[in-house]
Amino acid sequence: MPYVNIKVTDDGVTREQKARLIKGVTDLLEEVLGKAPASTYVVIDEVPVSNWGVGGVDVEQWRERQRS
Repeated sequence: MPYVNIKVTDDGVTREQKARLIKGVTDLLEEVLGKAPASTYVVIDEVPVSNWGVGGVDVEQWRERQRS
């Protein structure tokens, strides 16, 4: 009974993209490990960019630095 937790920032991930992630991960677990799709759980958590850090700052600040 696989459980996969995907965390992404909450800026612009569409419902269709999330559906593709769920289907793709489920298909991959079936193909590689022989896991049944009916017992595979995929959870997508959308995290505010202000709560996601990289390089010692939140994502908004990091992106601003990248533009500079």
